Amino acid sequence: MRAVIVIFDTLNRCYLPNYGNTWVYAPNFKRLANQCATFENFYAGSMPCMPARRELHTGRYNFPFRGWGPLEPFDFSVFEELKTNGVYTHLITDHDHYFEDGGATYHNRYTTWEAFRGQEGDRWVPQDLAIPNLYLHPLNKKGISVKQHFANRTRMQTEDMMSTVRTINAGVDYLKAHKDTDQFCLQIECFDPHEPFYAPQKYRNIYRCLDEDGIFNWPAYQRINVKENCDEIVKVQKEYAALLSMCDMQLGKILDVIDEQDMWKDTLLIVTTDHGFLLGEHGFIGKNIFPPYEELVHIPFFIHDPRHSWDGKRYNALA
Repeated sequence: MRAVIVIFDTLNRCYLPNYGNTWVYAPNFKRLANQCATFENFYAGSMPCMPARRELHTGRYNFPFRGWGPLEPFDFSVFEELKTNGVYTHLITDHDHYFEDGGATYHNRYTTWEAFRGQEGDRWVPQDLAIPNLYLHPLNKKGISVKQHFANRTRMQTEDMMSTVRTINAGVDYLKAHKDTDQFCLQIECFDPHEPFYAPQKYRNIYRCLDEDGIFNWPAYQRINVKENCDEIVKVQKEYAALLSMCDMQLGKILDVIDEQDMWKDTLLIVTTDHGFLLGEHGFIGKNIFPPYEELVHIPFFIHDPRHSWDGKRYNALA
């Protein structure tokens, strides 16, 4: 048995055509409707980033008993258990929280892992090399992470150099190299479409994002007056949609190689996220909001299991 787990961080189900969205361009997510079972009532148990991943490893609900933190030495990890039982586990990610204080020890539970740098405020490129910051609108996030992002962008000037693209390409390379290999679990995990919603112009053109260089693509977490800021909120939503469309293009690469290598017959596929995001709904932007609104914890989940005839079906069971 082979398994491929694809995780996109901050993937809001309300923006996917699989769940009724009519304006976001995501044809590869639409492909999942026929190739996987779609879960209608799948919920996050713990959030945000690292609590969700501790739950993924351990099967234990963390919230509200435990906040952001590492896997403990005594924690059960399903990936370590797979490794112990002869299943090769490999993590490919650009999620830099794995390698920060409070996030460490997760990646070490896999047999091997590889990472790509540059997302969000990843302390990577020297900050004095940052390109000019155009995010001067009062709606937007400010601080050292923003400055760091503009430094990191000096090494991500083209789409092929963006860390999400490199992460997916590495996943494609792994699948091609192991097309005849059994007993592996591959986790391909992208930080996008997490903010900042930094996407190449060709995806922004789909939504007519005309503001120079995406001025509205990194909003600060905040309570917001929707009526007074309606135009700005729509621009933020479009920037998010542009990045989601880029993620959709990358998902297509994974689905293409599964098609080409005829892996559907013997490979389990899961596509999901850790949590959603509020983009003006309920008068908020962000995710660290209480109560946990549907847009935050009601998340997309798709699974193909070659042992079952689930493909193309939708399930309403709470999961």
